[in-house]
Amino acid sequence: MTRLSVLFSAFIALLAAFSPASAEDKTITVFAAASMKNALDEVDAAYTAKTGVKITASYAASSVLAKQIEQGAPADVFVSADTDWMDYAASKKTINELSRVNLLGNSIVLIAPKDSKIDNVIIAQGFDLAKLAGDGRIATGDVKSVPVGKYAKAALTSLGAWQAAEPKFAMAESVRAALTLVARGEAALGIVYSTDARVEPGVKIVGTFPADSHPAIIYPVAATTTAKGGTNDYLALLRSSAAKTILEKYGFKFLVSPTT
Repeated sequence: MTRLSVLFSAFIALLAAFSPASAEDKTITVFAAASMKNALDEVDAAYTAKTGVKITASYAASSVLAKQIEQGAPADVFVSADTDWMDYAASKKTINELSRVNLLGNSIVLIAPKDSKIDNVIIAQGFDLAKLAGDGRIATGDVKSVPVGKYAKAALTSLGAWQAAEPKFAMAESVRAALTLVARGEAALGIVYSTDARVEPGVKIVGTFPADSHPAIIYPVAATTTAKGGTNDYLALLRSSAAKTILEKYGFKFLVSPTT
């Protein structure tokens, strides 16, 4: 190697040592439950405007995201729509348990297409969802894996409505997919989070499930074990008063005492 090439190599190394963080270092990747999209997009935009750090968000069913992280997908933050899938991630040692916090609450509602004649449904013990749907389908997330579907099945089971209604269900890959089926009129009814119903003009809420008919709906958040150094700052934002204002605007219930 010539003396010139040695000097050039040393110069490049020096630049690398003292240069500002790379673009990659200024990006945080968030894997979040599909129901978080609208609210979290707004939170992320505010964070980027304040810090210059870009947030790349991937939205899907919590089950899908937990498995992707387990398989090595490069995520810094995981936001689940239930505690089961966060527990799963913890069991696989893919999240930093010390960073975990139960951030948000939600509720599940019965929806219909906006022009449906169905309205003002009283959801209580003995509620006959199968009869209400008639010849139509009922959309929700896959009851075996997608949190909203699991909550829906639990509620219908406790109300004595599951067995008759089960054959009419169209199981979707995520809550947003179920929402779309109802908005397009491809399902007569759907069970989704109240926050999803609020952001889709093609549907209307026709009933709300009693909170005691299903397990509490909790959204835990945690950093992954491979998270970048700046992730803690982002998690702090999610617990802030500014984030609380945005998330509550979309109908989420803030479960932690907000920081300033």
